[in-house]
Amino acid sequence: FGDKDALYLAVLEDAYHHIRHAEHRLDLTHKAPSAGLKELALFTWHYFLDHPEFLSILATENLNQARYLRQSTTITEMHSNFISELENVLKRGAESGEFRAGLDPVDVYLTIASLGFFYLSNRYTLSTIFQRDLAAPAELDRWGQHIVDTVLASIRP
Repeated sequence: FGDKDALYLAVLEDAYHHIRHAEHRLDLTHKAPSAGLKELALFTWHYFLDHPEFLSILATENLNQARYLRQSTTITEMHSNFISELENVLKRGAESGEFRAGLDPVDVYLTIASLGFFYLSNRYTLSTIFQRDLAAPAELDRWGQHIVDTVLASIRP
């Protein structure tokens, strides 16, 4: 790898490669728009739950103001393919009348990711403040469904 910075960048690229590879297996372009979006939302939630190291490296990279991410030549390409696929789902949903027209796929993805990331990155402090075990399996399942409901409600006509 050459040095610690190059090793860190390789780990960061690998983390993004894994989530994008797993998302690609969803095959969103061949599913009904609402079903595809629901599957993407639940996939993202469960990926975050199953891969806390991914959230950790994202938090670290954000503390570094994306210093290493900007050096990557592969991560942007991974995201553009994913966003194109999501854009296709949203377009098909608009054509069928399920979704509003003109939705920004980045906004929709940010909504999905932020609902999961915020919950998980703050679940222990919020559990204490609200005196509810947000790490309990039933609470995690409930929140996953809330993500789906919120995202779908936000894009319907």
